[in-house]
Amino acid sequence: MAEAGIGVDIVEIDRMESALQKTPSFAEKMFTDEERAYCEGTARPAVHYAARFAAREAVLKALGTGFSQGIGRKDVSVSRDPQGRPIAVLSGRAAEIAEEQGIIEVALSLSHTAGLAVANAMTITEAARPAPKKKGEDERAQIARSFREARSVLDELERVQEEELIAVSPVEAAAEEDAHEAGTEL
Repeated sequence: MAEAGIGVDIVEIDRMESALQKTPSFAEKMFTDEERAYCEGTARPAVHYAARFAAREAVLKALGTGFSQGIGRKDVSVSRDPQGRPIAVLSGRAAEIAEEQGIIEVALSLSHTAGLAVANAMTITEAARPAPKKKGEDERAQIARSFREARSVLDELERVQEEELIAVSPVEAAAEEDAHEAGTEL
C-alpha cells in the first residue's frame, strides 16, 4: 500500500470555455450542483470549471486509477472548507477505492493563469502523516524533520509536474487538438 500518491493536471481555459459553449449539457454532466453554483457565481466561470476539471484528473492520478475501475464523472468533486480553501470530495467508487487504499485525506491545490488552470492533489494515508514528537526531541529538530519530509513531497510533485509538461510532445498536442475538434475528448 502506498503511503501517498501525487497527481497533477492542467486544463486550457479556452478549451473549457469552448466545451461549455458548444455543449450546454457538459457542465451538468460533469459537475455537481454545488460546483456549478460556485462557478456560475464567478466573473469567469470557465476558469473555475477548468480548475475543477483539472482537480478531478489530479485526484484520480493520485489515487492511481484515472477514470477506470467504475469511477463515475462526479465521483470526485471540489467543495470549499469554511476558510474558502478547495477540498476534494470523494463519493461512489472513488471513495471506495480511497478507503481500500487506506487514504485518510486528499490535499488539493488549485491555481490558474490567464490561459491555464492547474490542480495538484496528494492522497495521504496514516503512515504518511508526520510522526508525533518523540520524547526528548526538541521543537527545532522536529520542525527541521517535518520540513525535510514536506520538501521531499514538494520535490516529487515538482518532478511529476515537469514530466507532465515534457511528456506532451508537439505531435501529441496536435493529435489531442484534432481529437478535441472532432469532439472525441476534452
